[in-house]
Amino acid sequence: MLVERASRLKITVLRRFKPEEVFERSPIKGAPTGPCELFQEEQVFYVEEDGRMPDGFCGWAWNDLYKVVQTLRFRGNFHWYEEPGVSVNCCTDGLRPVIFKIERV
Repeated sequence: MLVERASRLKITVLRRFKPEEVFERSPIKGAPTGPCELFQEEQVFYVEEDGRMPDGFCGWAWNDLYKVVQTLRFRGNFHWYEEPGVSVNCCTDGLRPVIFKIERV
């Protein structure tokens, strides 16, 4: 039986949002005021064949992206994207989301 190896992935931070870019008025008192401080735009992370979360990556964001990471690692594609092996997703921080591009390399 032929067993395919998992693919290596590249995760690029496309955009970080500030709460005021998402809401006119914050729905929560005392909420964070700036964009997520764990990432920088254009920052790049690699998921190796073992599938572990990259060093320095946010655990919350990793959990949000995990199903997409697994799909792409094992050669799955998303039919709504013309380009195979790619996806654009975000973390679920509702006040200051971060947008990521995930691609097979």
